[in-house]
Amino acid sequence: MNLSERDRAVNWHPYTQMKTAHDIIPIVRGEGIYLFDDKGNKYMDAVSSWWVTLHGHAHPHIAKRVSEQLHTLEQVIFAGFTHEPAVQLSENLLKIIPENQKKVFYSDNGSTAVEVALKMCIQYAHNQNHKKTKILALNNAYHGDTFGAMSVSGRSAWTQPFGEMLFEVVFIDVPTAKNLKGLKEYIQNISEEIACFIYEPLIQGAAGMLMYQPEDLSELMKFCREQKILMIQDEVFTGFGRTGKLFAADHLSEQPDIMCFSKGLTGGTIPMGITSCSQEIFDAFLSDDQYKTLFHGHSFTANPLACIAALASMELLLKKDTLQCIDLIAKKHAEFVTILERHPKVEKVRQTGTILAWEIISSQKTSYFNDIGKLLYKEFMKRGIILRPLGNVMYLVPPYCTTAEELNLIYRHIIEVLDCF
Repeated sequence: MNLSERDRAVNWHPYTQMKTAHDIIPIVRGEGIYLFDDKGNKYMDAVSSWWVTLHGHAHPHIAKRVSEQLHTLEQVIFAGFTHEPAVQLSENLLKIIPENQKKVFYSDNGSTAVEVALKMCIQYAHNQNHKKTKILALNNAYHGDTFGAMSVSGRSAWTQPFGEMLFEVVFIDVPTAKNLKGLKEYIQNISEEIACFIYEPLIQGAAGMLMYQPEDLSELMKFCREQKILMIQDEVFTGFGRTGKLFAADHLSEQPDIMCFSKGLTGGTIPMGITSCSQEIFDAFLSDDQYKTLFHGHSFTANPLACIAALASMELLLKKDTLQCIDLIAKKHAEFVTILERHPKVEKVRQTGTILAWEIISSQKTSYFNDIGKLLYKEFMKRGIILRPLGNVMYLVPPYCTTAEELNLIYRHIIEVLDCF
């Protein structure tokens, strides 16, 4: 049996209908933007392997730092103990995120970072004897696949089997200049019941790379602050340079109370989640009463290897060369936008920083389940390019190591494929 056959015998892949999945490709090596399969074929990873690989695959700097740490300390319980990588990572992260963020709580991935944030907000009110249990979220949101994260995500085919088991959430549309007045009036009427507002800043990724304006979000955040509604900013996707700035927060005039990070946090090397919070949130859990403790934890909380990977990735991110690469990708995307907008089979082209998205005009409605997505995926794979359309929504989220020449090649293939469909 080859590797693909062995895989099919034992593995169940995410977001995959295994009965019809006949194209599971064994990858044996990665380098930069490229992945290599067991037959020697190479593929350009134009989606950063589900948006996590910031600096390219098997980056030598991250690999070296993780290898060194592996020979020093691989794991230690984080209840009652600490270690240098965790302390240093928290110190370094808090220096580059909004200044009101003062404490770091470690977990395992984006979904759990969101779960921690939700529990912080609910218990924040509970610890002060306030009954605020409702959560405000955006329509079309996606915050993860655990139950709390599903609850604050938009209701869809993904959540439908669990609908009756998800807790009640108040959903609103993304803020725009036209609807802000109405949103404020609606929120004000129920503000005393709302524990928090959770949102993906500027870009709703899994919903189809839907984008909205920072000034509108800032105004809604300011209003929530006035209403004493805590704000959870989910930067799992948008963090670490994706929006053209280090964080989506850098586009906003208001600061959240809590922030969630994962994906690019470790440069795509090792799973890790972080939930940061303000001093005010943290202080609400300080008490002689043991029942006011945040009872949440994971076996691999603040794993030293993951912390080192994140430190190494952050070192690369803050280098002048990397920031210039981010700027290059954003500028190249902006140039390609003008070409895509003129194509007769394309509509709703949108871009924020290194994230570029557009929709293929189709007889079917815009949806994750639009059949054209599978056809496009296979066509690009034939050309050695990994693009994973969200139905008829196509997008580019390349690693920061991607060169101008590689981008031009990807753009050329995109136009050629569009001309064929």
